[in-house]
Amino acid sequence: MECTVSWTGASGARSAMGFVAETGSGHIVAMDGAPDPAKPDQSGQNLAARPMELLLAGAGGCTAFDVVLILKRGRHQISGCTVKLSSERATTDPKVFTTINMHFTVRGKGIPPAVVERAIAMSHDKYCSASIMLGKTAEITTSFEVIEA
Repeated sequence: MECTVSWTGASGARSAMGFVAETGSGHIVAMDGAPDPAKPDQSGQNLAARPMELLLAGAGGCTAFDVVLILKRGRHQISGCTVKLSSERATTDPKVFTTINMHFTVRGKGIPPAVVERAIAMSHDKYCSASIMLGKTAEITTSFEVIEA
């Protein structure tokens, strides 16, 4: 897996701390920092997601991918899956994630809650590389609801 991250501030862009990542699969992702009027040459302009937000989103995408795949393989009639992540970070550098909660909302017909709980656990314990890696510094908790749709 490869990725190239380039600083956009060098080309006179509006944000002093803007970056663009080009993934190995050919996709582009913009990143930026929060504005800080006291340090305009060291801050962003809120033009894109923060790198740590993307890390959190990646963990959510990885585990949601697993949950949907596990439910589909079990021939369950899933019609939707969202995961809302909330987190806390350390107050000192390195400001790693210390807690992450993933709340899943699964929609479908006749999906037993125990099956959803098992799919989330399988992702959390075995399949999702991103959340397993983040679990080295953060306590990761999960919750879920199943909506008949």
